[in-house]
Amino acid sequence: MAGPTTAQRGTGQREDTPDRPPRPGAGGRRMPRRRLLIVIAAAVLVLGSGVVWALYGSSWLRAEQVRITGVDVLSPAEVEAAAAVPTGAPLVSVDTDAIADRLRQKLPRIDSVDVVRSWPHDIGLKVTERKPVLLVKKGAKFIEVDAKGVRFATVDKAPGHVPLLRLTSDRSASLRRFGSDRLVREAVRVAGDLPEDVARDAKVVRVASYDSVSLELTRGREVIWGSGEEGAVKAKVLAALMKAAPKAGHFDVSAPTAPAVSDS
Repeated sequence: MAGPTTAQRGTGQREDTPDRPPRPGAGGRRMPRRRLLIVIAAAVLVLGSGVVWALYGSSWLRAEQVRITGVDVLSPAEVEAAAAVPTGAPLVSVDTDAIADRLRQKLPRIDSVDVVRSWPHDIGLKVTERKPVLLVKKGAKFIEVDAKGVRFATVDKAPGHVPLLRLTSDRSASLRRFGSDRLVREAVRVAGDLPEDVARDAKVVRVASYDSVSLELTRGREVIWGSGEEGAVKAKVLAALMKAAPKAGHFDVSAPTAPAVSDS
């Protein structure tokens, strides 16, 4: 019996072959690639223009209020006046670095300040003021000196619990060698190393020479500190001595490995 002809075999194969899916766009018109890119670019341009307008041209995102935190001696009004924030300007255009520079220049009491945008309408100023650790008497006034040795303010009344600096080294070799500024920095270094309780009771930091610093405390007590070296160790030793002999009047930690304490 003869088999199927070539035409019949071909017909059978075509009937058994599954239909192929139509090609994309075969049933309708497809947007040309170039036109699609133009449409996307136009949409991006419109969106970008809207964002720029919202940031710079609209009234929605304008600097309208200044919020100040961290002030103690300074008043918020002083800080706001020195900051000179351009109220009404677009918030995004406010130069925060320039504001910080103005504050530090106009108000030396400010140690640092963080200037931040607080959307949609505020500028925040987080102020850190300098704290005096020593006072230098100048006539009837007092110059405040911070822990970095910066003389940052002159006040009419001495703040409480800040010792007065007395330099008694007018003719000493230390004054000729180091100069008064170096001796003041040494006194600042000592004041910064004092235990908190001692610093609160300190009335005078006396500097006779680079390696001869002493303290006058409340209740007539005296501390011989020596040089500013090993300040942290001396502070711990002094705290221990005062705890062990609370009624003593004289403490010597100039040699912290061999401290001394006496009634007077």
